Amino acid sequence: MEQININSHIYEQARKTFAAESQSIAQLSQCLDDSFVQVVKQIYNTKGRIIVTGIGKSALIAQKIVATFNSTGTPSMFLHAADAIHGDLGMVQQNDLVIILSKSGDTPEFKVMVPYLKRLNIPMIALVCSLKSFLAHSANYVIYLPIEQEACPHNLAPSSSTAVQMAMGDALAFCVLQLRDFSTQDFALLHPGGILGKRLYLTVGDLYVHNHKPQVLPNASIKNLIIEISSKRLGATAVISSDNKLLGIITDGDLRRMLKEYDDLNALSAQDIMSPLPKTVSPGTLAIDAFELMKANSITQVIIEENKQYLGMVHIHDIIREGLI
Repeated sequence: MEQININSHIYEQARKTFAAESQSIAQLSQCLDDSFVQVVKQIYNTKGRIIVTGIGKSALIAQKIVATFNSTGTPSMFLHAADAIHGDLGMVQQNDLVIILSKSGDTPEFKVMVPYLKRLNIPMIALVCSLKSFLAHSANYVIYLPIEQEACPHNLAPSSSTAVQMAMGDALAFCVLQLRDFSTQDFALLHPGGILGKRLYLTVGDLYVHNHKPQVLPNASIKNLIIEISSKRLGATAVISSDNKLLGIITDGDLRRMLKEYDDLNALSAQDIMSPLPKTVSPGTLAIDAFELMKANSITQVIIEENKQYLGMVHIHDIIREGLI
């Protein structure tokens, strides 16, 4: 019974945490006003970099916001507030813009930093939970983040406050993204090394060139087409005309069906058992889109064709090896 009570308390606290943080984020929509629009435009029009700063847990959120800005086409840098007033303010240059994250808005480090930024005429945006704070009265732009209570049972550990900071940072980044008309292709250019980037730039044209090119003519014997399928190791072969135009495909499954339907295999040729009109894609088709095509049609190969010319074949295992799925 005691174990059951412990589990119940765990579930209850988890649900309270989710409810408190989600409620705080939901309240942000009610706080959107002209100040938010002005901030988005200011970030969009900034000629330099976006410097995001904070201290404590807000500093960790600031780093995440910087990462989001950079990955969506807005050059940004993180500046820890404590390091800033001990020499790192030198990274702030003319034409930069500074975003300051602080729950209280009265952190001592910011009271040292802000006058320096004012002397340099650096625009400041404050994301604060108190409109009566030092930052709210000192910044050029203020975005109010209403927090009634932290999700922490003691209302101490930053939780709801950091959740709304992160959500607001995402909102700013994605609004600026839209103003920039930042596309999936732009996103891929900034993420060339990860799986996410691969999904956006890897094409079947990058894959088929590393495979053998299984092909037979329409009059090829059953023995020869079986040898072709086995030697090229893609589980299928294309059937092509003498001028390299695609006529059909023969897969391992077609061979099994052939054995069930025909007794005299010597009288058969490739054109007798091929499947006409196979699924094809162009070399520029994204590999992930080719995978979706294979999944939707319950096939394991797709043929690469361009200008009615057969180029090669990609197997589903080629895409799996790239880690896209």
